[in-house]
Amino acid sequence: MIQNKDKVRVRFAPSPTGALHIGGGHTALFNWLFARNSGGTFILRVEDTDLERSTMEYEQTIMDGMKWLGLDWDEGPDKGGDCGPYRQSERLSLYRQYAEQLLIEGKAYSEGNAIVFKVEHGIDSSFDDVVYGRIESLSDGLQKMGTDELKDVVMIKGDGMPTYNYACVIDDHLMKITHVIRGEDHISNTPKQVLIYKALEWTPPKFAHLPMILGKDKKKLSKRHGATSVYDYRDMGYMPESIFNFLALLGWSPGGDKEVFTRDEAVTLFSLERVIRKPSVFDFDKLNHINQAHIKQMPPMERLALVKPFWLAMGLPVQDKSDEYLAEALDLMSGRGQTAKAMAEYSDYFVSFEPVKSRYDASDITNEQMINLRAFFKEILETPEWKHEALEETAKIWSERNNVKLKECAMPLRFALTGMKVSPGIFEIVVLFGREETRRRLEHYKFI
Repeated sequence: MIQNKDKVRVRFAPSPTGALHIGGGHTALFNWLFARNSGGTFILRVEDTDLERSTMEYEQTIMDGMKWLGLDWDEGPDKGGDCGPYRQSERLSLYRQYAEQLLIEGKAYSEGNAIVFKVEHGIDSSFDDVVYGRIESLSDGLQKMGTDELKDVVMIKGDGMPTYNYACVIDDHLMKITHVIRGEDHISNTPKQVLIYKALEWTPPKFAHLPMILGKDKKKLSKRHGATSVYDYRDMGYMPESIFNFLALLGWSPGGDKEVFTRDEAVTLFSLERVIRKPSVFDFDKLNHINQAHIKQMPPMERLALVKPFWLAMGLPVQDKSDEYLAEALDLMSGRGQTAKAMAEYSDYFVSFEPVKSRYDASDITNEQMINLRAFFKEILETPEWKHEALEETAKIWSERNNVKLKECAMPLRFALTGMKVSPGIFEIVVLFGREETRRRLEHYKFI
C-alpha cells in the first residue's frame, strides 16, 4: 500500500480518435488498479488536440468501453473536478500562458506562429522509473543524428495546438498527478518532459512505464494479434471480468500460480513493484481459459443473460423457453465453451430441434441397429421415474439383458437429441427435456 493515500492521483489520457482498444484498456486498468489499491484518485483526461480525427462520438465510445471493463473514474469531462477542464481542447489558454512564460524567460523562442522550447546543452534529464529503475539521460541525448545541434521541442504548433510532450507536462502538474503510468513506448518522451519540468521549476511526478505487449510471434501487438476494440471482445462473447483479469496479467502477477481472480482481489494484491519488466505475450489460449473459468463461476441467471443474445443472433426461438429451463440447460454445459458465443453454439439443441435435424439424419443406422434401438428407446420412455439415476439403471439393465454395449444405444440417443458427438451427460439432457420432448425427437428419426 502507498503512504499518504489521499495524495495519490493518476490519470488515463486517451485521444478520442477511435474506440478503446486493448492497449489503451491495459494502460487504463493499471492506473485504475493503482488508484484503487492506494485509495487515490483516478482521472480521465481527454487529449483531443488532433482536431481532424477527434470526435465526441469516439470520446463517448472510450468512456463506454471503460465502463464495460468496470473502470470507473473520479474526475473527468463528464464528472468535473477541482482540476478541470478535463479536455485539452478546453485548456488552450493554460498552454499558451506557460509557453509565453518560458518565452519571456528566454527558455523558448517563436518560430512563425509556433513556440519552441530551447534545449540547452548538458542538462540532466535522467529520471527514476518505478518499473525500470534509473534511466540516465542528458539533454544532449536529444541531438539529431550526425549533427551537433540539439533537437528543440515544439510546445505550441502553428495552428495554436499544444504538442503531446508539452501539454502533458502542464496538465499533469496542474492536475496534481503523482504517478504517470503509461506504456514503455513513452520512455523516450520522458527526458523531453523532464526538461520542461525543470524549466518551469516544477517537480516531476513519479514515472512507471509498462512493458510492451507482444503477439505470440513475439512481434509488437497489432490488430492481427488481437489489438482491437474492447467491444470486439464483447461481441466475441468474452466477459468484461475476463478481459479485466487477462489484461491485469499482462505485465503483472498477483503472486503464486493464481491466474483467475476478481476485480476486488486484483485491487487488494496490486502494486507497481510487482510489474514485470519483460514484454508480455497476448495469448488467446490463456484468455479463453480465463474466460471459461469466469463463465463457470457465474450465477445461472447472469450466465443466461450473457448467452441469450448469441442464441437470438442465431435466430433461435428463445422466447419459447422459460428462463429457468434455459439457465438449467447452461448449467448442464458445465463450462463447455470458452466464450458465451461458443457456449450458445454448443447448446443450440436446448432451444430448438431445428439445428439438430440439420446436423443429423440417422443415415448411419443399419436395419439391425434400428431393431435394437427401438426396443431400447421403448424401455427408456416407459421408465416410471423420470430421473437421471432411474434412466441410467434402466439403460444398464436393458443392455446387459440384451448383450448390447450401452454406448451403441447411448450414442444414437445423443445424436437424436443434440445432433452432436459430444454433449453433457445424455441422461441429464433427457431429464431436462422431459419425456414428451425426448419422445418427439426420437419419433422424428423413427427410433420409436
